[in-house]
Amino acid sequence: MLMAHPTVLRNLIEQYDTLRILHAEEGSPEVRRRMEDIAYTLCVSTGTRDVDAALIAARHQLPGARPQDDSLVSA
Repeated sequence: MLMAHPTVLRNLIEQYDTLRILHAEEGSPEVRRRMEDIAYTLCVSTGTRDVDAALIAARHQLPGARPQDDSLVSA
């Protein structure tokens, strides 16, 4: 399996987290669509089928990741 560059993964995580905040505040169709696109890209980039699993996998692939880092993912 190809692995995404850590910079790409970090950028996707940051975008998803930002969009999650915007979606909670605005909930506009554009924000939802972009959030879905980022979630899909995260899943493809990490070989997962669920955005929560993708976020955990992406964080584990970042330099300096520790086993307990997946506990930082908020639901």
